Amino acid sequence: MATRYAIGSGVVITALALTLIALLIPVDSFDGRASAAVAVPADVDDGAGTLSTAYGPLTAADRDFVRKVRLAGLWELPAGRQAQQRGTRPAVRTAGEHLVDGHAELDRQVIQVGQALGIDLPNQPSAQQQDWLGQLTRAKGDEYERLFTQLLRRAHGKVFALLAGIRAQTRNSMVRALATSANATVLDHITVLEDTGLVDFDALSDNVQPTK
Repeated sequence: MATRYAIGSGVVITALALTLIALLIPVDSFDGRASAAVAVPADVDDGAGTLSTAYGPLTAADRDFVRKVRLAGLWELPAGRQAQQRGTRPAVRTAGEHLVDGHAELDRQVIQVGQALGIDLPNQPSAQQQDWLGQLTRAKGDEYERLFTQLLRRAHGKVFALLAGIRAQTRNSMVRALATSANATVLDHITVLEDTGLVDFDALSDNVQPTK
């Protein structure tokens, strides 16, 4: 009986030790191990709209940022592909290539973050983004290239401003890593869009909506 008791106690202790080790092993961001975070539910509300996760507190602003990164890719990826096909200026085609490559990678990352942190992500562009894609589809020639550059430069400028606040304030390590990655991507896209020479900086104000 004593032997069975000792064995049983050893099994319990071993199980507890393995659990503790599993909890202490860090999960790297954006690789195959990120899915391990799914096992830690983000469902503990502190009463202020903030959730406790294995990667730190997750605020409403954090969740909104992650969704906006996903939304950006949902319309900027097809816009980039369109620019690659329809652009007559090499600089416009280059901008389209950067959009496709950058948002393909960001989309991969944001899906992993959403899964790890339990954030529901959109699967189609917003109504406004769909309208922008429609404007691009209807535009032709030089009008198309100027509209493409202006719409995308304006959208990236707004996201760039949002990134700074999230990167500086978030206490969630996965959101911070996503913001760091997005910051580099968005800055690259702003640069290649401006390199086209087609950006109308006076029209980038929130009060001015690019039209067909």
